[in-house]
Amino acid sequence: MKVLILDTPKVAIARAAQTVAETVRTNPQAVLGLATGGTMLPLYDHLRTLHSEGLSFAGTTSFNLDEYVGLSPDHPCSYHRYMAEALFDYIDIDPSHAHLPKGDSTNAHAEANRYEARIVEAGGIDLQLLGIGINGHIGFNEPTSSLGSRTRVKTLTESTRQANRVYFERDDQVPGFAITMGVATILEAKSCLLIATGAGKAEAVAAMIEGPLSALCPASALQLHPAATIVLDAAAAHCLRLRDYYHHVHPEGKDRVLA
Repeated sequence: MKVLILDTPKVAIARAAQTVAETVRTNPQAVLGLATGGTMLPLYDHLRTLHSEGLSFAGTTSFNLDEYVGLSPDHPCSYHRYMAEALFDYIDIDPSHAHLPKGDSTNAHAEANRYEARIVEAGGIDLQLLGIGINGHIGFNEPTSSLGSRTRVKTLTESTRQANRVYFERDDQVPGFAITMGVATILEAKSCLLIATGAGKAEAVAAMIEGPLSALCPASALQLHPAATIVLDAAAAHCLRLRDYYHHVHPEGKDRVLA
């Protein structure tokens, strides 16, 4: 893992946005794996600014990590709506190339298989964006998820549902299931970029980076990835035992030059 620790959330988000922009500039036909959640909102805002300054997404393809089972694309709490309002409505990506699972499919399990096949047909994901849940989940791969899992339907934990209740009018509206890329699907991306900010993520971040490889912390599977970059602010890095080493290797989030 490449662990980059920046002083503030703003600087961390800017560093992550730079990585996304470099990917698209280097490969205008890049396949991007996108994520949702509060951590991604400032990142997408930054990408919207970069787009207004000339960064084009016209040739890119995107696949989102997940979608709630039972929600139609026009539901105000669907991730289809989230992506439209946070990013897609403001950039030049071809809407037919912006993919999310269909949460209102009549057969969620078949939809999960179809979605996995579409990723393969697209040639795989070049850069996968990730956040991390306070219980160590990536996508909706909750603790005890198989590290060999593919895109499938997952039952959400109560802690995940609690974290998402803020987006729904009533508790009983929060879905209990989601279609999510599996851990193995995520690990097949050519590169992964995980962003975590805030003290609330510090314990999960430490388990991911320095803890044992374990299904109890699905994000720890990124230890197996040959090109995983973790971008943190100081608060999210607080529980890391080797903070000084990470700062030494990547001072201010930069690569050291080999003399």
